[in-house]
Amino acid sequence: MSYVADTNILLRSVHVGDPKHQETTQAVALLIGRGELVNVLPQNLYEFWVVATRPALQNGLGMAVVDASNEIERIKTLFVLLPDVPDIYTEWERLTVQYAVKGKNAHDARIVAAMKVHGVSNLLTYNGRDFARYTPSEGITLTAPADVNP
Repeated sequence: MSYVADTNILLRSVHVGDPKHQETTQAVALLIGRGELVNVLPQNLYEFWVVATRPALQNGLGMAVVDASNEIERIKTLFVLLPDVPDIYTEWERLTVQYAVKGKNAHDARIVAAMKVHGVSNLLTYNGRDFARYTPSEGITLTAPADVNP
């Protein structure tokens, strides 16, 4: 099986002080240890950068640019980076219209669009409610880190 790791998985995996850090890193390690492919998308890395470099007082991690860049390089060694391809836009446009997506939820629709284009149906996320509209009609399966068992 193949998964996409949502941005919240990436953020919690680097933020040692996050209460979900251990659960997150354990879930990813279990999946990889079982031979599952765990992927990331350029969209995840853009979103990671935004939160990682935003000041801690503004709900960010307050990382310096060089540290955020180093973390992204590390993420790309741990996960498979699926490329942006033109078909993602077409699929994103279909999803946003079909599901009447508004505002920041368009970012989640782009993740689903990329998953569909790349043939990945499993999303590892803490934000299942944000993606619920795409299950099962779009064939997306949501998995919370706590549900990844040895």
